[in-house]
Amino acid sequence: MKKIMVVDNEPDIVDLTRTVLEIGGYEVVPAYSGEECLDKIENTDVDLVLLDIMMPGMSGWDVFNRIKKSHDDLKVAFMSVLEISEKRKETLLSEGLSDYILKPFDKDTLLNTVDRILQD
Repeated sequence: MKKIMVVDNEPDIVDLTRTVLEIGGYEVVPAYSGEECLDKIENTDVDLVLLDIMMPGMSGWDVFNRIKKSHDDLKVAFMSVLEISEKRKETLLSEGLSDYILKPFDKDTLLNTVDRILQD
């Protein structure tokens, strides 16, 4: 079973995402801050990190950069309410991001995106 870490400072978002992913057959590791995410990555093998960008303290951007420095092979996808241009998305993908999921998302979009990322 593939293991996904869901990182968001809003517990409701983590719970909702976790429920959808568990229905889809994934194991979920919750984290509620960038710092908690980085701590858990050191002790837990995960296949994918779904990472909110806008969090207090350490932002998702900072977490992504730190993950890529120490765990370059770990797949990371941003989840955000912020729309970005295709050009910015292409830049992020070239820097190692696996995908960019726009919130709010529906169940099928989330599962299809996660399935695709983990098949690559």
